[in-house]
Amino acid sequence: MWSKVQKFKSSIILKIISFLAVVMVSTSASASDFNQTQTFANQGNTGAQTILAEMYYNGTGIRKDHDKAFAWYEKAAKQGNADAQVIVAEMYFSGRGVPQNYAKSVEWYEKAAKQGNADAQVMTAVMYYNGTGIRKDYFKAFKLFQILANQENAYGQDLGLMYYKGEGVRQNYTKAAEWFAKAANRGNANAQYNLGLMYYKGEGVRQDYAKAFEWYLKAANQGNATAQYSLGKMYYEGKVVSQDYIKAAEWFAKSAKEGLTNTETVLSEDYGLEGSSIEDLSDATEWIPNPIPGEPDIQNIRDSMYSIDDNVPEDATKAFKWYQRLANQGNANAQFNLGLMHYKGEGVLKNVNTAKEWFGKACDSGDQNGCDNYRILSQR
Repeated sequence: MWSKVQKFKSSIILKIISFLAVVMVSTSASASDFNQTQTFANQGNTGAQTILAEMYYNGTGIRKDHDKAFAWYEKAAKQGNADAQVIVAEMYFSGRGVPQNYAKSVEWYEKAAKQGNADAQVMTAVMYYNGTGIRKDYFKAFKLFQILANQENAYGQDLGLMYYKGEGVRQNYTKAAEWFAKAANRGNANAQYNLGLMYYKGEGVRQDYAKAFEWYLKAANQGNATAQYSLGKMYYEGKVVSQDYIKAAEWFAKSAKEGLTNTETVLSEDYGLEGSSIEDLSDATEWIPNPIPGEPDIQNIRDSMYSIDDNVPEDATKAFKWYQRLANQGNANAQFNLGLMHYKGEGVLKNVNTAKEWFGKACDSGDQNGCDNYRILSQR
């Protein structure tokens, strides 16, 4: 089964191929036209280069040759043609016409993204999110999805997930619900389910089972298996609606048909949020588990407590003052370690609220571990 990202990048190619096909309608595939196109392409005309590349790619009037197609797309891409840059990126991603190279793929997607190409921005964000061909960077992924979402594209769902998880930004259920709502109102089934779940749990919004049912139903009618299961559960328990085991069974059956295979055990389980394009390349869905009760597992991934500078004294009180000075200058590492010291009570009186505040500042400064600890403390 193709992943959502594979389907998405295929849609990119289809869009560009369709565009080029319109151009080709007025261009005969005769030898003279091919020669004329090649002449213009050799003169550096990017339109002719992309047309010639497309002819080689599809074998239109000439023998199909993906290697030559890539070569001509690359010529156009190097001259700044954003559509060609996207195709070069896709060919590197899929290994078609050139050896597969994810690093080169993200490089070309990023070039097109900087020119405002929305398809490239999505793929760049996805690759940064998953660490495909480049070091994983939630902050860059978040910024790209934020640009897309603010352009009224349907990526409020992805932004909502990142706010919900605290990835690349401080965890904020209210913001998550706001972005899910924007995407849900645009018809995104995953966002409709997620918004329903937040109403069901009262996360970021006032708990409202009626609204939860309403959004579950919208998503379920679009084939969202988890929403179908959730409706079945509400009928089974008689929440908002009259208890109805027959309707519960019907929705459970639909859920199973759509691919939720473990509906025989779902009566004792709760699922988390539904994924979207930012999920793993090999899987279309990721469930977010409920927070584990008990003491939060505050992360300290630093090699040593005093890791900013070799000259930092080992005395905790002196180290605290050192970190405080750097933290007030915006140093993310120092802000994180101040949070850790406040949490553990090392060099300063223990104060979990102050620890959370410093972890939040570290998150704002680009430290994902600060985001993670801020999220953990927020869930207490």
